[in-house]
Amino acid sequence: MDTLPWFAVPLLVLAASIAALAPLGVQVLARGVVFIDLAVAQGAAAAALWTSALIDHPPVIATHLAAAGGGLTVALLVAGLVRVRPAQREALIGLVYVIGAAAAALGARFDPHGRDRLAQLLAADVLWADAAQAAVLGVLALGTWTLHARMPAARWTDRLFYPAFAVVASLAVPTVGLFIVFAALIVPALWQLAGLSLTCASIAAFAASALGLAASWMLDWPSGSCVALALGICGVGVALMPRGAGRRN
Repeated sequence: MDTLPWFAVPLLVLAASIAALAPLGVQVLARGVVFIDLAVAQGAAAAALWTSALIDHPPVIATHLAAAGGGLTVALLVAGLVRVRPAQREALIGLVYVIGAAAAALGARFDPHGRDRLAQLLAADVLWADAAQAAVLGVLALGTWTLHARMPAARWTDRLFYPAFAVVASLAVPTVGLFIVFAALIVPALWQLAGLSLTCASIAAFAASALGLAASWMLDWPSGSCVALALGICGVGVALMPRGAGRRN
């Protein structure tokens, strides 16, 4: 029981991450740009790693601003490529991802702690997230759900979607890691397509992530990987649900 207050912060971080990303996941699937998350996250990771490589012990705010700038740059690049070559969008996004991943690997090479930082950006240890990170993700969640409530999915323009996605994804990656960001983006959207409301789908994703977090605590396994695994299983489980079994809102 003594661990419950401390355990609440990681749970809040996961809840806010899923809430912030779920409405954007609907847009990702509707646009057919599923791998944009990986590309944007790698751009954010590359910017954060190069900041650490070039500046000795950079302030946290500097790292987050660099990550946001890297993610926004990649998002705008993807938006331009998709507009010019829509038929090859997934191939082009894949290449942007490779560029970002290669840049991140090079940044890690020049940072004495680069390997550890890169591993953290892929699968962060959510158990050690703090209240400030939860607050930032909570603000992002409030913003995306406000947009979702006031504006139907079909009315989201590229000028709204790509910058919003870049900011949310790039700020979430340093806290929960790329694996969880991708899963939190896609899993609720898949369940919504299967018939659940986005609210119910997000709650189901949070329940899965909470189970993964609890398993990592009990088994002393890396929390980021456990949560991503639980979310992934939850997403694959959509195949077992009859189409139209729920009601979408």
